[in-house]
Amino acid sequence: MKAVILAGGLGTRLREETEFRPKPMVEIGGKPILWHLMKLFAHHSVTDFVVPIGYRGEVIRDYFLNYEARTNDFTIGLGNTHRIEYHTSHLETGWRVTVVDTGAETPTGGRVQRVRPYVDGERFMTTYGDGLADIDIDKLVAFHESHGKLATMTTVHPLSRFGVVEIEPDGTVARFREKPQTEDAVNAGFFVFEPGIFDYLSDDVALEREPLEALARDGQLAAFTHNGFWQPMDTYREFTMLNALWSEGDAAWKVWSD
Repeated sequence: MKAVILAGGLGTRLREETEFRPKPMVEIGGKPILWHLMKLFAHHSVTDFVVPIGYRGEVIRDYFLNYEARTNDFTIGLGNTHRIEYHTSHLETGWRVTVVDTGAETPTGGRVQRVRPYVDGERFMTTYGDGLADIDIDKLVAFHESHGKLATMTTVHPLSRFGVVEIEPDGTVARFREKPQTEDAVNAGFFVFEPGIFDYLSDDVALEREPLEALARDGQLAAFTHNGFWQPMDTYREFTMLNALWSEGDAAWKVWSD
């Protein structure tokens, strides 16, 4: 099964890091967040990736085209007999990565639609290239197989942005609660799609709007609840927090051993 990792957005709210590179290439612990997502999937034996690119897509192209030289010791012969000999091997050996130019301003639904030639005819997964989680991919796929619908969307109950003040009927402050978990569920990405999903897509739609809404109306969308770690990287504060978790050894999304 392939994993489609959406990597073409502008990342305007993280302009400090995305002026010269796409947001999935912003680094956590010295590695792009895109790499962290791939390591999560690979831990669950999903190593065939499709990466739709857009804004600053050349950075992603360069990263994978030069991955061997970036991650191995090598000897290079210069001149007319140009030759490279790699002396070591990295832990990502065996990964297959298909990079697809899907346009600089294409919405998310259009990006999935444009990778159809590389995934059509089989079940595939899709996620955003800017959010990390310790989600159990095997359980997600098993849940998807159990209900028989066209699509599964992972949902979470995020923490409130603010602390809560509990007040008695007479106005007395009872207690404070620091950023409690909300009751509402939100879309956390990590989708599983059957090929029939393409009947709901077109080049000019955001995946989160018309396609998912239509799937829900048709009874073809199920929600897999994830109760563990989930954190998008939308702001510089979140970028800093994720890097701090990594450097302190508290990166809950690091489910792989190496």
